[in-house]
Amino acid sequence: MTKRSPYINPPPSRPGADPSLEVRRPGPPGGVRDTNRREKAAAIKEAALTLFLERGIDAVSVDDIMKRAGMAKGGFYRYFETQTALVADLIEGARQLMVQALEACSVDLRTAATRDAQFAAYRKVGDVVATLLMEHPGEVRLYLQECRAPATGPRVPIVELSKVVSRYAISITAQAQAHRILKPIPVPVSALTVVGAAERLLLAVLQEEDIGNPLEVPEALTTLILDGLKA
Repeated sequence: MTKRSPYINPPPSRPGADPSLEVRRPGPPGGVRDTNRREKAAAIKEAALTLFLERGIDAVSVDDIMKRAGMAKGGFYRYFETQTALVADLIEGARQLMVQALEACSVDLRTAATRDAQFAAYRKVGDVVATLLMEHPGEVRLYLQECRAPATGPRVPIVELSKVVSRYAISITAQAQAHRILKPIPVPVSALTVVGAAERLLLAVLQEEDIGNPLEVPEALTTLILDGLKA
């Protein structure tokens, strides 16, 4: 079961507010107030994502976000406790897909004793990468732009996800080497080289660089990894 991001929590009650009223504020699920709240939260996230991609996370303030969303600055805190919580919520869908794919790959590799079995395990990650490019292009680009910067402020959820991806990559590579499918290159070197290449290719796709058919990138990358690193 995928662990939910620790940053995605209901906002705390405002000082002096009645907690019971804070909880009831959205109204019943699916009701008018609940729908309105969701729509406004989505508008804030859309405005934030646009600005983050244009300027970088560090250069964007709550005031900037709310101006872009066409709302009063104080309204931000009705939907998100902090900008960090907003960023965590922005990348949550992409995070869940990627972590699930990496976990599935890791599980399959525990018994993958042939190149075909390994290719099938890696393909799960490749398939999810294709899904991410189609369904979450903005969130993926934000991750790629920010994941190697210092883990400070609202960027923390992105850098933490990067660390999770790296840990899975190292674990998956160690399993593949244990099966004598990959060359015995130092595991972290092999794993992080692949992660770096994959992330650079994805960024090229999202920045519309001329690298051919974007949908062919995941499988091409998988083939390159296995042909280049196989024992």
